[in-house]
Amino acid sequence: MRYTVSLMAALVVAALPFGALQATPLQALPAVQVSNATQATMLDAVWAGARVVAVGDHGVVLLSDDHGASFRQASAVPVSTPLTGVSFVDAQHGWAVGHWGAILATTDGGESWQLQRLSSEEDRPLFAVHFFNAQQGVAVGLWSLVLTTEDGGQTWSEQSLQAPPGSSRADLNLMGLFADGKGKLYATAEHGQVLCSEDQGKSWRYLDSGYEGTLWSGAVLADGSLLVGGQRGTLLHGNADGSDFRRLPMQSKGSVTSVAVSGSRVLVTGLDGLMAVSSDGGSSFQEKQAADGVSLTAVLLDAEGAPLLFSRRGVLTGQK
Repeated sequence: MRYTVSLMAALVVAALPFGALQATPLQALPAVQVSNATQATMLDAVWAGARVVAVGDHGVVLLSDDHGASFRQASAVPVSTPLTGVSFVDAQHGWAVGHWGAILATTDGGESWQLQRLSSEEDRPLFAVHFFNAQQGVAVGLWSLVLTTEDGGQTWSEQSLQAPPGSSRADLNLMGLFADGKGKLYATAEHGQVLCSEDQGKSWRYLDSGYEGTLWSGAVLADGSLLVGGQRGTLLHGNADGSDFRRLPMQSKGSVTSVAVSGSRVLVTGLDGLMAVSSDGGSSFQEKQAADGVSLTAVLLDAEGAPLLFSRRGVLTGQK
């Protein structure tokens, strides 16, 4: 059976081994409070109202209430395995996912978390999560794993994903999720696949990106069009209906890990210090590089369009 380690998993310095899905049953241990938590590899970050919530290696969850000027570690996280994705619907209610199919929930803005799901017999990681509201959510991961909930994560149902065009089975690693805020949810995946769901993740259709490599991340731009990023500096721009993807010129060969949008300002980040900024809604980009070429893993833009950067070396400060 084929196994492809995801980019997000590969970025985790001390990740659990992926040698086999069947492993010694996991004994869930809570994340340890450490003095250097801001130096942990962070893999995703979101706004929870005015608060920043970032998740990463060893179950570390970081919180900032001053727009990223300082961070502190969340006090109660029930797992110490890597957390790879996070989603909030308001300032209080959020969910995080990670290795061993872990799904965590919070009702206090990320201060404390409760375990909703853990596959202790099988390490089938979840890589991304998105909630539409406090009840309906979707999580995706290894080998076309799609989970949906209608009750805020109290119960999760696995959805069957149809095979992509030209393939006999669906065994894609689903890497990222992003939404248009109007009911459409998109997933990025291996083999250049972009998927779209209009029923909260229960069914999906494939969009033809014209690309063969893995796509890690994406976002809906201000005009409703799509921007997705992947391996070796690949950046694709498609119409709002998911048609006519075209490749944007990029000099950098670092894989794109995150796309952030704030009005007409777009920031793309990735491995080897990749940074590409657009001030015209994603029509054109100016490339630059993060200091020391550090691999960037997540990015947020504040209301003024200033970036908050996260990396395999933790939170980055002083970079614009």
